[in-house]
Amino acid sequence: MRGGLRRAVAAFACGVLVAGAAAAAGEWKIPTAVKKLDNGLTVVVSEDHSSPTFGISVVYKVGFRLEPKGRTGFAHLFEHMMFEGTPNAPKGLFSRVIQGGGGLDNGSTRYDYTDYIATAPVSALDPILWMEADRMRALDFSPENLKNQKDVVKEEIRVNVKNRPYGLFFWTDISGLAFDKWENAHDGYGSFEDLDAAALEDVKAFHKIYYAPNNAVIGIAGDVNPDEVFKLVEKYFAAIPAQPAPPVADVAEVLNTKSRSLTQTDQFARVPGLAVAWKMPAPGSKDYVPAAVLGQLLASGDASRFYQDLVKGKEILLQVDGGLGWPLGSFLTNNGPSLLVIFALYKPNTDAAAVVAAMQAEIERIAREGVPASELKRTSTKMLSDFYSEMENLISRADMLALRQAFTGDASQINRIPAELSNVTVNDIKRVAATYLTAANRSTIDRRPAAAAPAKPAK
Repeated sequence: MRGGLRRAVAAFACGVLVAGAAAAAGEWKIPTAVKKLDNGLTVVVSEDHSSPTFGISVVYKVGFRLEPKGRTGFAHLFEHMMFEGTPNAPKGLFSRVIQGGGGLDNGSTRYDYTDYIATAPVSALDPILWMEADRMRALDFSPENLKNQKDVVKEEIRVNVKNRPYGLFFWTDISGLAFDKWENAHDGYGSFEDLDAAALEDVKAFHKIYYAPNNAVIGIAGDVNPDEVFKLVEKYFAAIPAQPAPPVADVAEVLNTKSRSLTQTDQFARVPGLAVAWKMPAPGSKDYVPAAVLGQLLASGDASRFYQDLVKGKEILLQVDGGLGWPLGSFLTNNGPSLLVIFALYKPNTDAAAVVAAMQAEIERIAREGVPASELKRTSTKMLSDFYSEMENLISRADMLALRQAFTGDASQINRIPAELSNVTVNDIKRVAATYLTAANRSTIDRRPAAAAPAKPAK
């Protein structure tokens, strides 16, 4: 989230789909080569000589779900600490090396991981790997650096949450309402109180436990040779010692059996907003990919059901967006319980109850009747196009390969995603709508402009 809430309200930035890729979509396979070092660090390489550049993603298997209780936002805070320099490389050197050569770098924290991404000319691969190994080995831990980054995170919270309309309630607040376990429900962005309570020793311990090589995956895609990359990674990372495996949190959730609702006020909003969410199956379930397709069909883009029915048709909404895993990425960037979230702005001449009833009626119609095969085909084709476009972008491909390896233990699983999307059937869509998108499993937050808000939360 450094430099703004990267991918917090949209999917990861995609490249342009190259000519002919759509036609060959069913045949194109992403090359993958994998090596695991003795210290547990795993490296995934995708060789692509289309340009003399590369993308790299270093994924650490720690996110909001694994941060310590009483330390909300700690994983996010630590993401910022990784840019504060090391005993060998002063603050700012990492970004200057990359950006000085025409590249870019960033970092983000999500539910199940923190990633550090960069892209640059291939000549910069050696120094970038050295710097990544250097900050995996040790950071410049100091009270000054910790205070500085606490202040930076607080400013992010002010800008993105406290002082803007709707304040990301369609992520942080709806998760707190829908989920039951603290790991899934708490605000991973962080609270001022918990940030202030974080001590330097906490930061050092966090780095030792979670930023160990055996808890990391490196993805590299571009104009590289896998064997040469493996040698470089061995050279710079092999001497970093493994650490005991981090604790594994129990994050499993069951579907809700009674609807949940809340009314909030918003001093910055000019029209009311609505967040509606349903608990969904975990990745690996037979219903997970169909749920992603259903989310796209319902709320993503001008062709979606909710846009056509409630924005253009009934004209009770001003805008609508959402999907499975939205707004923190997509269904491919989750490795635990997730929500199918709908965010809408509705017209003041209606109310939240009418909007929710209209959404639920559309869902129940799909559960009964399904959708036309042509509509399902159009939806899955759009998702395939987006997927291939993203994979043409080397930095996005490196990131997705690292995530696939971290989540499934098999980076080549990325090549099964197109078939999984294409094989979703009308019956799958009906089953998912009937099973998960029920009134009993639904959580709703009505976010009203302050002047129009009721005195008490809705029941």
